[in-house]
Amino acid sequence: MPDAANTRLAVLIDADNTSANHASALLDEIARYGVPTVKRAYGDWTTQQLVSWKKQLNMHAIQPVQQFAYTTGKNSTDSALIIDAMDLLYSGNLEAFAIVSSDSDFTRLATRLRESGKTVYGLGTRRTPASLVAACDKFIFLEVLGEEDSADGEPDEAEGDDGDTAARLPDLRRLLTTAINRTSHEDGWSQLGSVGSYLSTSNASFDPRNYGFAKLVNLARAQDYLDVDHDTGNAPRVRLKDTRASTKGSSAKKTAPAKKATRKR
Repeated sequence: MPDAANTRLAVLIDADNTSANHASALLDEIARYGVPTVKRAYGDWTTQQLVSWKKQLNMHAIQPVQQFAYTTGKNSTDSALIIDAMDLLYSGNLEAFAIVSSDSDFTRLATRLRESGKTVYGLGTRRTPASLVAACDKFIFLEVLGEEDSADGEPDEAEGDDGDTAARLPDLRRLLTTAINRTSHEDGWSQLGSVGSYLSTSNASFDPRNYGFAKLVNLARAQDYLDVDHDTGNAPRVRLKDTRASTKGSSAKKTAPAKKATRKR
């Protein structure tokens, strides 16, 4: 991932598809990856659906982009966001984009931006279709940012309208085992930083917070099939526990010949 301090980033929010309750948390999260030099939110601001967003626009200096719904049932916000993203791409002033939406219609946009050498961060709910998650360099689920959806009748984020399957958390043990095997040295140990880099590259939605841990080292320590070495002053490292000894021991017990009974005379 690019150096956050030197990364100019555009934040493009599909307000029709994202709860205003996530605004502060998602911008705090995005600040970890770059400086948001462009912040825009797209939607039909004449509707009551986006009333809760108006306070957030002022608080965070987000520019609202008005897009009327010309046809009932069609989301014209998508087109406006995509056109602006392409304009920003060709302006050449940005290194990264953050697309805030759970709508799979932005899958091709994310792919196109990456083809042009831009880093793409996605932010959406767990119902985000797998296609959009995979199209981003990194995808963050809004639920792990600590903000809850409002209970004021505002609709939740919509699912993709193409029937794509929502993204599911992959099996953690399989992810960690593969990452350690791919990055380990001859002695079986892997630097935890290398494991984290591999996980981020191979799985865009990987985040320790998805599994209830703030940091990868704490997540690794909680797994009973891993050894974690984190001496003071040294970078943490991790390896798979060697179960061969215990397996051999149990096998030996099972296969050991029974003693012949001695008949008393």
